[in-house]
Amino acid sequence: MKRAILIILVLLVVIQFIRPSRNLTTELSANDITRHYTVPDTVSAILKKACNDCHSNYTRYPWYTNIQPVGWWLQHHVNDGKGELNFSEFGAYTAKRQSHKMQSVAKEVKDGDMPLDSYLWIHKDAILSDGEKQVLINWADSLSKDIAAKNGLPEPGMKK
Repeated sequence: MKRAILIILVLLVVIQFIRPSRNLTTELSANDITRHYTVPDTVSAILKKACNDCHSNYTRYPWYTNIQPVGWWLQHHVNDGKGELNFSEFGAYTAKRQSHKMQSVAKEVKDGDMPLDSYLWIHKDAILSDGEKQVLINWADSLSKDIAAKNGLPEPGMKK
């Protein structure tokens, strides 16, 4: 039993030296959503506090991400979020995908599925008020429709 505990402790120490790469960028990407579309200051503030950690190249890392395996779990979560939607690479998406992603943002926020509950447990500042949710929903819905109209796509939610 003592040997098993010792092995576990040694493994816990060793894994502290195996760190995931960080999602840190200092410069605004050429494909950042703000370089292609109007993002009002109110929306930008909401995205910064509740979305960008997982959906951009600008993750804020709390101290506890230096403890493994927590850091691995968080980086996996960030990678999944960016794989689904990355505001820092939004301009590289096709118009159809951009419109669809904005509709998804509106729906996920409206349904209460974003921000994720697991994110909100430790990021209380990311809890959105009803007013903030509505601002984000309105912006995402409007942007989705604008992208569709400018690119000859069917109105979001409609089939061609």
